[in-house]
Amino acid sequence: MHTRDEFLLRVAGSSQTSKVAGAIAGVMRERGHVHVQAIGASAVNQAVKAITVARGFLKEDGIELVFFAELVDVEIDDKVRTALKFVVEQRR
Repeated sequence: MHTRDEFLLRVAGSSQTSKVAGAIAGVMRERGHVHVQAIGASAVNQAVKAITVARGFLKEDGIELVFFAELVDVEIDDKVRTALKFVVEQRR
């Protein structure tokens, strides 16, 4: 379920880590939180690497990231798939 202010980035196995990291950092600066969704091992790998790189980008701005993961069901081509959704927030 998406809340009104939720911003969701979808990551594929072919996604470029640096571009996803830049998007995460940009949304974090603007909104203070972002959700990153990945389906499959390659996509999850890219998502975790991107969050790690974004953490470095944001540390220079004094923003420390934390994240946790949850399983979500998504419908793709009339089939339900399980995705991993990373909830990324600023450490308080």
